[in-house]
Amino acid sequence: MKNFFTLTLCFLTLSLTAQVDCPNPTDSDGICDSFCQEDLNSDGIIGVQDLLLVLSEFGCSSLCDNDINQDGYVAVQDILQLLGEFGNTCEISGFQNCGDLVYHEGYDYSTVQIGDQCWFSENCRYLPDVFPSNEQSSNEPHYYVYGYEGTNIEAAKGSDNYEIYGVLYNRPAVVTDDICPLGWHIASDEEWQTLEISLGMSESIAMELDFRGTNEGAQMKSISGWFNNGNGTNTSGLNSRPGGLLSGIGFYGLELHGFWWTSTVSENSYLVRQLVFGDDSISRQYESPEAGLSARCIQD
Repeated sequence: MKNFFTLTLCFLTLSLTAQVDCPNPTDSDGICDSFCQEDLNSDGIIGVQDLLLVLSEFGCSSLCDNDINQDGYVAVQDILQLLGEFGNTCEISGFQNCGDLVYHEGYDYSTVQIGDQCWFSENCRYLPDVFPSNEQSSNEPHYYVYGYEGTNIEAAKGSDNYEIYGVLYNRPAVVTDDICPLGWHIASDEEWQTLEISLGMSESIAMELDFRGTNEGAQMKSISGWFNNGNGTNTSGLNSRPGGLLSGIGFYGLELHGFWWTSTVSENSYLVRQLVFGDDSISRQYESPEAGLSARCIQD
C-alpha cells in the first residue's frame, strides 16, 4: 500500500476515520481492498478504527503505547510490523460462515458445523520447521511429518503423508500462536467433550478416561485414509484421519491410530483424544509433551 497516513504519538483524534489511499480499489467502491481486504469494524471505511481493533485483539491498549519499531512516533508502520509478526491476522477475510474455507499459512482448510461448534474438518498442517523422528523435545516446539526423516520443509510438504494426514506436533508446538488462524484455537478437552455429547455421548461418560461411548468415534472417522478403509461413517463431518504418532520408539500407527491434542493441562498431564482402527469409541487419555500428535482448530 502507498501513501499511508501517519499518526504522531498519541495523536489519534484527527484521524479516526482516515482512509488508506487506494487509487485502484478492486471492486470500484472507493474503499481500499488491499488492507487485508478487511473493513474490520464494518463501518464502510478502512481506517484507524480497524487498526485499533487489530491492536486490541493482541492486547494493546492504544496506539500511544505502541511505538513498535521504536522510531520515536506511532504510525502505520508500527501496525504493519504487528501484522507481520501475527501473519494470520488477515487470513480470515474469505471466511463468512461455517462450511466455508479458511485460508491460513498458504492453505485453505475445510470447516464443518457440529452442533454449536465450528471445526476444521482436516488436520492442521502448519509447518514452520521440520525435525527427524530422533529429535524429540518436551520443551521446544518440534514439528514432524510421518515417515519423513529430513529437515527440508518443502520436501516434507511434498510427501503423501503431509498431504493426507497433515503434521504431527509436540506439546510446545501445538500451543504456539500461529498454528491456527485468527479467530480459531486448538480445541480444549471441554470442547471435545461438547463435540462428543453432541454426537450422542452422555455427559457422565464424556468425563471418563480411556475408551468410552458407543459409536461416536465412528461418526468422527473419515471413510478413507484408514487401513482397509476402516469403520468410519463420517456422519459428523469431522473427517478424522489416522496420522499415527511419534513416540519414544519413532513413528508408529499410520492408518491405524489417530491422536489429537487438546489445549487442556490437568495436573501437569496433557489430555488428548485417540481413535483406533476397528473401534467405534473414542479415548480420552494423557500423553507426554514430547509425543508428536495431530491437532485440530475450533472457532473462538
